[in-house]
Amino acid sequence: MCLGIPGEILSIDRSAPPTGTVDFGGIRRSVCLAYTPEAEIGDYVIVHVGFAISRVRPDEAAKTLAVIRALPGALETELGVGQ
Repeated sequence: MCLGIPGEILSIDRSAPPTGTVDFGGIRRSVCLAYTPEAEIGDYVIVHVGFAISRVRPDEAAKTLAVIRALPGALETELGVGQ
């Protein structure tokens, strides 16, 4: 299964390609921000296979993360935790 996971941008490196550190409810990953050039620190983005593909409202991000967390191991599997 490949899901788009919402996370909050904590930092941004604007070099080419732009990347950011994104927090997914305690799990942090480096994410490519090339497809969301308007994204800023504190914004929530949907991340699919390491790329931020869109911005999302914080309340929608929280709802989506709650649903994903209800599926045992889904968040960790999608983010490659423990692999």
